[in-house]
Amino acid sequence: MLPSGPTLPGHVLVVGVDGVRFDFLAAESAPSVWALGQAGFLARVPVDEATPTWSGPCWATIATGTGVAGHGITGNDLTGHRLAEHPDFVTVATRAGLPTLLAVSGWPPLALPEDGGPLFAEATRREFSAVPEAGLDAWDAADEATTAVAAAILAADAPRVSFVYLGAVDFAGHASGSGAAYRAALRAADQRVGRLVAAVRSRPSGPAENWTIVVVTDHGHLDEGGHGGREPEVATAWAAAAGPGIRPGVPPLITRQEQVAPLVLAAAGW
Repeated sequence: MLPSGPTLPGHVLVVGVDGVRFDFLAAESAPSVWALGQAGFLARVPVDEATPTWSGPCWATIATGTGVAGHGITGNDLTGHRLAEHPDFVTVATRAGLPTLLAVSGWPPLALPEDGGPLFAEATRREFSAVPEAGLDAWDAADEATTAVAAAILAADAPRVSFVYLGAVDFAGHASGSGAAYRAALRAADQRVGRLVAAVRSRPSGPAENWTIVVVTDHGHLDEGGHGGREPEVATAWAAAAGPGIRPGVPPLITRQEQVAPLVLAAAGW
């Protein structure tokens, strides 16, 4: 149970935005994420020393609530994982009978049986937006498609637990470093976060549904682009959250990546 958490089971939306540097978040550059922080918290979340700063192990830790010693994922190839023993929060919620949504842009192992995946093994509804060709425009289009379909499902059906993944910021970092294109991709991702938040908050019964919203990243990027080491700009992730039982001005409920999944499941009433 969350400290001072909701007394009734709630709905939870988790948005994963890949590869966003913590020191790039501000009211001007990421107003949607910043607003969540003002309503709840926006916290620096160091990547554990035992966790390589690659998407595979970081997202596995975020999704399962256990570290590398548990889930067994050390790279972007998920082969050899122990996800049967340590399922992700969407799968746990699905098996508990809660309606769930998984909407993934661009990176197959999160949603499809490729490269040892999927990480998110089960969901009531699954959506995957492929990237048909390499390039930031293709990644941006996939993120846009994912956002559009997820926002429509959230507004119409209100799944109890949802995970939406956006990947264009990370691609921009790899392609050209953390300069103008990276910052533009961050602004676009933040706008999409805002649309997802608006989709749930616009529901007529939204306030009574006890929505908790979490936005989280897996790792950062070097100035010149790339990650995998322990540089502060790479190994500093972050999480923002707001909702019932999350009070601004008190210590954040997430300071480690392992704490995301327990918070999600507690907020959903599991």
